[in-house]
Amino acid sequence: MAIRVRLTLWYGGILALLLLLFGGALYGILQGSLQAGVDRTLVETAEEVQSSVRRQIALTPALNWAEVLTIPPLDVFAAPDVFVQVRYPNMNLAATSANLAAQELPGLNTADWVRVLSGTVDLRTVEVGDVRLRLRSEPVLSQGRPVAVLQVAASLRATDEALHRLLALLLGGGGLGLVLAVLGGAFLAQQALSPIVRVTETARRIAATEDLGDRLACPAVQDEVGQLITTLNEMLDRLQQLFQGQQRFIADVSHELRTPLTAIRGNLEVLQRGAQADPTLLAESLDDIGREVARLSRMVADVLALARAEAGMRLERRPVELDRLLLDTFREARHLARGVEVDLTGEDQALVLGDADRLKQLLLNLVDNALKYTPAGGTVSLALCRRGTWACLSVADTGAGIPAEELPYIFDRYYRGQGARRRGGMGLGLAIAHWIAQEHGGRIDVDSKVGQGTTFTVWLPLLHEAGQAAGHQSSIANRQS
Repeated sequence: MAIRVRLTLWYGGILALLLLLFGGALYGILQGSLQAGVDRTLVETAEEVQSSVRRQIALTPALNWAEVLTIPPLDVFAAPDVFVQVRYPNMNLAATSANLAAQELPGLNTADWVRVLSGTVDLRTVEVGDVRLRLRSEPVLSQGRPVAVLQVAASLRATDEALHRLLALLLGGGGLGLVLAVLGGAFLAQQALSPIVRVTETARRIAATEDLGDRLACPAVQDEVGQLITTLNEMLDRLQQLFQGQQRFIADVSHELRTPLTAIRGNLEVLQRGAQADPTLLAESLDDIGREVARLSRMVADVLALARAEAGMRLERRPVELDRLLLDTFREARHLARGVEVDLTGEDQALVLGDADRLKQLLLNLVDNALKYTPAGGTVSLALCRRGTWACLSVADTGAGIPAEELPYIFDRYYRGQGARRRGGMGLGLAIAHWIAQEHGGRIDVDSKVGQGTTFTVWLPLLHEAGQAAGHQSSIANRQS
């Protein structure tokens, strides 16, 4: 079921329930109010009749003096819809109002009649033919004993007609209002969800044409739907960047893999043509194959590292002595220098919480990048110092430098500047270094000038002082041993 249909049904159901509750409450309140008005009329009429009844001593046919009840003309108290009659305790009729004509008000059963004679007022609704009456029966007392029963009744025809009109109005008006409200709700739901329909159509078009450059039309009002469209456009921007990065990566990987594979295949062909007989040629071919295999291994390792990072891999964090890590990196860098001078310009003691292997990979990537862009005779400098609560690792070179327009992109995956394309590489080393720094709660700053060199500065948060002091003592003891 479509969302707009469900919204319309929910809206209509809730509105119908509210109308039902309101109509029922209104009907009940009006019914109670009208009936209370009728009951007040009966009470007032009964009080008037009771106050007009006269009691006097008269001579009976048996020549005895006895109290005689004189009932006034009941027509005085009657009205078109109010009827009055008096019955003797034996249920015989004593007097009636003229508007009753030849009819009588309904009597009570024996139990109710006895209860009324005992002093209880009986109030009930009865039906006489097609007419509903509100009947009040109460005793007429003389010296504390009942001498008659007064019955006053009022027709409920006017009350019933008013209630019927109200019920018809509630049903008709409420039903019409509910239909109009449901139609209006369906229209509003359609209008509110129409942007989502357009979003769906645009998304299907993008999926069908694979044109990630297409965007959703942003509405003028930034409501929830507008925010959704803006978020989707941002997601499309990100997807387009990732897709373009994937395309660049595939092109770069294809190019980078083609070169070592071609070299390996060429050397294998040389070996197949009989290079085994020439020890010099055999050694050169095997060396070439070994270098190219090592290069392929580094490429695969870089790609796997980034794949694990994207999969949410978490590093194992332990106390790491950066000064020892820097010395290890310095020694390895000197073997990779190839005519470039590698210096250790400063070494402080610093302890951080992190993954030693990943931090060493970060430093080696920065050093390899510096050596790659520094010509023979140049210098690559490594240093470690403490700045407040931060450890500061720097790798500086005197190479070609990085153009200012390329600096914002050097940490993007698969990005290679003009110099990188000439010197090879896949554009993964700096991206991996940036990810490692972020995973350790740090950052990498870059300061570069074309023709003068580049300095990469890695900032890592220091471990607390107590742990750092213990680490320093351990480092000193290990070096002395």
